[in-house]
Amino acid sequence: MNISIDMKETEAGIKAKLAGEIDAYTAPKVRDELLQHAEQSGIKIVVDLSDVNYMDSTGLGVFVGLFKTLKEHNGELVLKGMSDRLKRLFDITGLAMVMDVNTEVEGGV
Repeated sequence: MNISIDMKETEAGIKAKLAGEIDAYTAPKVRDELLQHAEQSGIKIVVDLSDVNYMDSTGLGVFVGLFKTLKEHNGELVLKGMSDRLKRLFDITGLAMVMDVNTEVEGGV
């Protein structure tokens, strides 16, 4: 169970590339890295999940919390590059209807 997080600040916001598994073991690290930027007013965080091969409910919780924090501060969350498996997870839970999720990697910040 391993996760790598590559964060880059751009003029438009934060771009994060995650690789590995997001589960109960790695979710706190993901949450800490992403949430440190979420309270900036009006920030856009784009997360590339194309190299994430597994996510459990703990991982979903990280993105729900991040989404809520960003919304409270007029920010935006974009999840890009989801595999069909991850996209299905967001579809089944109904999160795809409230979050900006996409299987494409292009675009973003």
